[in-house]
Amino acid sequence: MELNLNKRKKQKTDNTTANNKQTKSNSEVFASCSFASLGLHPTLCDHLKERLGFEGPTLVQAQAIPVILSGRHVLVNAATGTGKTVAYLAPVIHELQKSDPRIQRSDGTFALVLVPTHELCMQVYEILQKLLHRFHWIVPGYIMGGESRSKEKARLRKGISILVATPGRLLDHLKNTSSFLYTNLRWIIFDEADRILELGYGKEIEDILNVLGSKQQKSVGKGNTTSQVSEVLRQNLLLSATLNEKVNHLAKISLENPVMVGLDKKIELQLTHQDVEPMEFNGNDILGKEGNPLNSSTEEYKLPAQLLQRYIKVPCGSRLVVLLAILKDLFEKEPSQKVVVFFSTCDAVDFHHSLVSGFQWHSHLQSGTEVKQLFLKCNTLRLHGNMNHEDRRATFNAFKTEKSALLLSTDVAARGLDFPKVRCIIQYDPPGEATEYVHRVGRTARIGEKGDSLLFLQPVETDYLPGLEKHGVTLTEYPLQKLLDSFPLFGTRYHPKNFVSVDTHPWVVSLQKALESFTSSELNMKKMAQNAFCSWVRAYTAHRGELKGIFMVKKLHLGHVARSFALREQPSLVNKSLQKQTKKRMRDQKHNNVLKKRKVAKK
Repeated sequence: MELNLNKRKKQKTDNTTANNKQTKSNSEVFASCSFASLGLHPTLCDHLKERLGFEGPTLVQAQAIPVILSGRHVLVNAATGTGKTVAYLAPVIHELQKSDPRIQRSDGTFALVLVPTHELCMQVYEILQKLLHRFHWIVPGYIMGGESRSKEKARLRKGISILVATPGRLLDHLKNTSSFLYTNLRWIIFDEADRILELGYGKEIEDILNVLGSKQQKSVGKGNTTSQVSEVLRQNLLLSATLNEKVNHLAKISLENPVMVGLDKKIELQLTHQDVEPMEFNGNDILGKEGNPLNSSTEEYKLPAQLLQRYIKVPCGSRLVVLLAILKDLFEKEPSQKVVVFFSTCDAVDFHHSLVSGFQWHSHLQSGTEVKQLFLKCNTLRLHGNMNHEDRRATFNAFKTEKSALLLSTDVAARGLDFPKVRCIIQYDPPGEATEYVHRVGRTARIGEKGDSLLFLQPVETDYLPGLEKHGVTLTEYPLQKLLDSFPLFGTRYHPKNFVSVDTHPWVVSLQKALESFTSSELNMKKMAQNAFCSWVRAYTAHRGELKGIFMVKKLHLGHVARSFALREQPSLVNKSLQKQTKKRMRDQKHNNVLKKRKVAKK
């Protein structure tokens, strides 16, 4: 046993050393490699530097761009925040701009980018606009749910060269918009493929591939494109930060003899777009280090080396106070920063947004007078799937442009979104699947910048950590006691060392009372807290697989859960409507069973 522990420690040290070496080699790549050396058009290289701020290609871009320019099907597996969007957009634009004669709007769609969410759709479209600034004849466009179908049809009728779309709306137009011209389609790109499939778009993707042709297609051409291109071979690209069985299936049906980028073996940087050797792919499974199919339960997650990952162990009843304490500490130490907090439900986002926006706390001035001020002095935004499209877009744009802001969100903000200068990610509710952890923390430490992540866990949930360690993710514990002791409690003297439990810490007790008083004094806040409590309990019971044995409601004290939503009432009072519904279902079920027995007895 002791020998195994020593071996594990040595292996961990070796991995750390290897990561440091890899980080160093990555910086050498940046210095010695340029976009021009990868074969991209000079004007496009200028755009990447002037409009997007890339001094040189990231490692993933340096690996992927020459391979994509070679025309091969490509599977890219890389950490979030490594520049994957530019890695596929730049080669597509390079190929389209060199067409002679120039492509026109009437030629229809040449490239199709499929994304999982509205926000990512808008983000990719905005990057496209920047890259196409001097290539005005290449027309970008987007279609997605929540937008006007008639306006989208009008844009498709005029022609969109590079189209960004969500799967459901794209399939709708493929079936119902006769003016949608895609006979010259050369690229189908699946961005955040794992998320697309997790959101239940698997059937839509298969239908889309059936309509468009899964792997290759001969272009029949219309108008002036007939002389330009007589036969167009399809090139499909699949990008994903995590790999699992569903992604493997999509790769199998959409990719033909693909080159793999970002897996265990790396594409050598000296390869040009004329000289690319594919990695091993058996047509059925994505292969791991030993040549065996990758399994999502053992797959090693790819995370930025500069990301500081920590967890905090908090008793259930003190969760809300500790969250506010951490946020206050972050924004007081560095006012100009961005923080994202992830919640499991939309109701929880709405409640915490209203609480943070309105809760006031007594503050002592130098003159000795006491005044009430907002506890958190920061611009607080919210984002979740139940918001209307315009509000979601406004939040998305506001958080991108603000220098200092707090975003409270569900997992709708966890995938692919590139929010500049996000300093810290707080996972207040642990993700429902371990793979989602990667995407949440991927909103920080992007493109080489530093970032912090913090995972909230209750004492009964610490078995969640070994599940992350299986994937090479190791977290250190956050010094909670030190943080709580740093806050002054005016008018009260206490010795921090005397308080072992977080729940009995004077500052925690004082703030909890103030929060409960604030919630109970406003009817709307109390109602929001009750709704958030009920939806949180439902979400907690919905964990699947191995996580079901970790997140068990019967292990919780529901009175403490109520405290975490600043509620004084016992759960039996808060959850009265749910109890009534449960009792009614039990009565109905009992009544039905009696009727069945009577029918059987009569026969």
